Amino acid sequence: MVSTPTRPQPAKQQPGKQQAGKPRPGSSATAGARQSAATARLRTVYRRFWSALEGTGTSRNGSTYYLILGSTLTAIGIMMVLSASSVESIAAGKSPYGDALKQGMFAAIGIFTMFVLSRINVTWLKRLAWPAIGAAVVLLALVQVIGDEVNGNKNWIDLGGITFQPSEASKLALALWMATVLAMKGKLLSRAVHVFVPAVPMAVIIVGLVLVGNDLGTAMIIMMITAAALFFAGAPLYLFGIAGLAAAAGTAVMAVTSSNRMCRITSWWTGESCANGIDANYQATNGLYGLASGGWFGVGLGQSRQKYSWIPEAHNDFIFAIIGEELGLVGTVVVLILFAILGAAIYRVVVAQEGMFHRVLAGTIMVWLLGQATVNMSVVTGLMPVIGVPLPFISYGGSALLMSLCAIGVVLSLAREQMAPAIRPKRMLKFKAKQARATTPKKKTARKRA
Repeated sequence: MVSTPTRPQPAKQQPGKQQAGKPRPGSSATAGARQSAATARLRTVYRRFWSALEGTGTSRNGSTYYLILGSTLTAIGIMMVLSASSVESIAAGKSPYGDALKQGMFAAIGIFTMFVLSRINVTWLKRLAWPAIGAAVVLLALVQVIGDEVNGNKNWIDLGGITFQPSEASKLALALWMATVLAMKGKLLSRAVHVFVPAVPMAVIIVGLVLVGNDLGTAMIIMMITAAALFFAGAPLYLFGIAGLAAAAGTAVMAVTSSNRMCRITSWWTGESCANGIDANYQATNGLYGLASGGWFGVGLGQSRQKYSWIPEAHNDFIFAIIGEELGLVGTVVVLILFAILGAAIYRVVVAQEGMFHRVLAGTIMVWLLGQATVNMSVVTGLMPVIGVPLPFISYGGSALLMSLCAIGVVLSLAREQMAPAIRPKRMLKFKAKQARATTPKKKTARKRA
């Protein structure tokens, strides 16, 4: 008789005991295991996100280069300048296309300069650092002598009918100069004296000259550029706390000593007019009306109602409100996404740089463009008091557009070096060095003399 096999009976456990390695369902050990597994998954997702964002240091398919190039919003800017400025131009008896054509001219010059800068070796720009910062200081001082004053700000120089704003050029000059100086300092930056001298005194001179022209917004962006350069150079973090307190104290003093600035702050905070009856929040209020009336998809391109003299400087500092009114929430989100792509792509260039000069220069440009865009959109949406800061690539202003495109050209040059040689954009002009001819030692042959 064949017996059927039977499964062995498990050993009986004593009450209160459990087999090793098998936590009881619902026990604290099971909950801990689930929590650790979830933490591990989150950690993996986090690492994959930053790995994709930072890249491997070499963009073999050129994605970073073309993301930066494609996310530059110049075409959107010219289109919106035409829409926002046409009404006021007609009311002033001018051509409705005048401002857009002038912006397009500066865009053409800027794009050409951007491509030229994208093809050169950025290291060559070190030679221009001191002449550039010297020219910036001279021009900023010259503004106070022969400059034109517009809306209380003295920032422009008239060059034969074309106005130029030296404070915009000083942003790129300061970024280049600080990258050069801090790279020369190198390991000495662990000492505070080498951090401050000569970087901070030069930045104070630039900021002071801009504040003499009564342009607090541009001065804030230049201070942001200075802080970014020191941060990417590896300056001690406690210095930023000290500088932040000093900047806050200085801003408070400048606000208290200026009735116009105090009026803007109180109007923004309370939503009411100032004691003298001036509604300094008028521009921001109508900007919010424009954003609110746009809805999801806007009232249509060119159909804005707030640009009919309701929003002062609609084609300049408050052009984001016109975008929201004409293109709706979708249009504003598209602009935000393009700036986010631009920032992520430049960040990939920054983290791939090994040299301090390249890292500081790219990082400072990134903070400059994205920081200025953040300040402008914060003002338009009512998160900050009204400060005259243009939206990069979009607001009307030839000097700002030209300098922003030049800054993008510098970053493109760094991104180009990360591309595979086979797909790297070629230089416009090729200079081939003469190669020395290979010389082989002549064999000595014995010659018989006659």
